[in-house]
Order: sequence, then C-alpha cells, then structure tokens
Amino acid sequence: MSDKKKVLTILGARPQFIKAGAVSRAIGMSKGLKEVIVHTGQHFDHNMSELFFEQMQIPVPSYNLGIHSLAHGAMTGRMLERAEEIMLHEDPDWVMVYGDTNSTLAGALASKKIGIPVAHVEAGLRSYNMVMPEEINRILTDRISSLLFCPSKAASDNLEKEGFLHFDNRIVITGDVMYDAYLHFSDFKQKPNKFAVPEKFCLATLHRAENTGQAEILSHIIEALNSISAAIPIILPLHPRTLKVMSQNKITKPGKNIRIVEPVGYLEMIYLLEKCTMVLTDSGGLQKEAYFAERPCITLRNETEWTELVESGYNAVAGTSKVAIVQAFDTFLARPPEFKSGLYGMGNASEMIVSALESYNS
Repeated sequence: MSDKKKVLTILGARPQFIKAGAVSRAIGMSKGLKEVIVHTGQHFDHNMSELFFEQMQIPVPSYNLGIHSLAHGAMTGRMLERAEEIMLHEDPDWVMVYGDTNSTLAGALASKKIGIPVAHVEAGLRSYNMVMPEEINRILTDRISSLLFCPSKAASDNLEKEGFLHFDNRIVITGDVMYDAYLHFSDFKQKPNKFAVPEKFCLATLHRAENTGQAEILSHIIEALNSISAAIPIILPLHPRTLKVMSQNKITKPGKNIRIVEPVGYLEMIYLLEKCTMVLTDSGGLQKEAYFAERPCITLRNETEWTELVESGYNAVAGTSKVAIVQAFDTFLARPPEFKSGLYGMGNASEMIVSALESYNS
C-alpha cells in the first residue's frame, strides 16, 4: 500500500491544462504525492483540449466527464454531482482546482461538502466585476480552500484585505505556474503549419462571453482590429462560435489584413507570442504570457485581475471602445515598454505547490 498522499486534480479548460502541465510534472517527480486527474469536459474539441494534453505531456485523465455546452447552473450542477461520486470512490487526501471556471467551483464545492481539503492554484485574483461568472467562481472557491496558492503578492494582499488571515487556511505566495510552463516549453515552441506567419504582426484573441455574445461590443472590437491591421497585420485565432455570432448579427467582417485561424496549441501560441509585435486579448492567461514573452498587451476588457501588469506599464486596459483600443495601440507602438522580470516568481511555483501539499498538516 502506497504511503503517498493522493491528489485528485479537477481540470476543464485550456488555461487549466497549461497550468497542470507544470504542476503535474512536479507531482510526477515527487516522492510524497500521486495524482488522479479528472477532466470535466468543459473544453472538449481537439484544439482546446486533447492537443494540450498531448503537447504538454499531461497524464491521461483517469476520468472524462464529457460535460459541456450547458448553461452555467446546469453545467456546474452536473459537474458537482459527478465529481462527488469520483471523490467518494477515490478517497483523495487533497482536491486541487485551478483558476476560475465552472469546473473549478464544482470541484471545490464537491470536495468541501464531503470533508476533503481543497487546494486552489491561482488564488486571490480579483477583477471586482461581479457580472463576470469567473469572479463569482474564484471568490467562492477561495473561501472554501485550505491551501491558497497565490501567483503574486497582489493576489495575497487581496486575500488579506478580505480577512483570510482569520480563516482556517494557509496562504502561500508561489509565483505563477504559467511562468513555470512557459520557461519549460519555450524550448519546444512550434511554428504553425496550417497558415503563413507574417514577418511582422499583432496577435489577437477573443473568447469572453461579454465580448463575443453582444453584437454591438463585438462589432466595436472588430472595427478597432480592422483599423490597427492597416498598420500591422493581425493573426486572430477565433472559435467557430464567434464567427457564427458575427455572421448572424451581420457584424463588420474582419479586413483582408486580419488572418482568422482556428485556435492553436500551446507550443504554437508560444511561437506566435515570441514573434509578434503586440498582443490584444480578453484572456487573463494571455496577458501574463505576453509579459513572459516581453510583448506589450492591450486588454479588451474594462478591468483585469493582473493589476501589476498595468501598474508596471506592460498592459493597457482599453475596454471595448474602438477609439481607446486604437489609442493604446498607437501609444505602445510609439513607446514600447522596457520589460523587467520577477512579477510572477522565479519559475519554481510548481515545486512550491508540491512541497506545501506534502507538508500541510503532517
């Protein structure tokens, strides 16, 4: 019988696969832990799921729940029900969740309800926008977690302000596991083979429901990208559902200097990040990856959880106004920031997480 502690990891979305690529590798080298992976199925197509497991050498999940394409309540409820069944069967010492998706909250709730301690990777982030489902998920998950792994001091400060020092938990500033992943996999980056990459280009992504689900907002963003692409071509990995929304609502089509491609794998994304001039995105993870690659980033939202990037001048929060987006682009183009490392640790966050899991309550 093994004396290793069992960690049951809940994954469901692309950013979580990237983070797990680093942490699961560290668990695999640990003498005190073993891991069981549960994939909820929240991201299910090949480019958003299987490809990441393949490229990042994440162990094949022991369970794939296949739960996706549902409303928030139905999705979270079904995930919670299935996760509880698996936890009762596996009887883990820890349940580990990542980030702020429905998979995160469902895993944490199921675990807490049956008395298994929760470890939350990427704890303490706040946008202070309660309209965002992600904000609700991360706040509730933090509150019921026993181990809170913070990617930055700012995230730890948020927890202290909310009284977490008086709760029954342990806060650990680990740095960002996405930085661990970036450092490891940057040596294996791959040039995309399904489309030509220009000598000079900007990289843009759009996926958040508040942007892609509202025709007027999406139209403003596309207009801004069209304007920017007159100066520098844009590569835009875009989910088919966003193209469908554009077609249904007769939104201005992206111009000829915008290359729309299917979502790419992590190794291709690193290549594009390191080759591009600038990043425009509504993704939280890509904001950090732009910093790792030392590329200025324009955030296509009204707020960001990664406030230290804005305060350091690496990120401009432009919202969804065409004027503001184009103005941020012009500013970065004229005066690119000078990057300094260190905002998100030293690249050993995964090892710190493993050490804390091994030693907690021992």
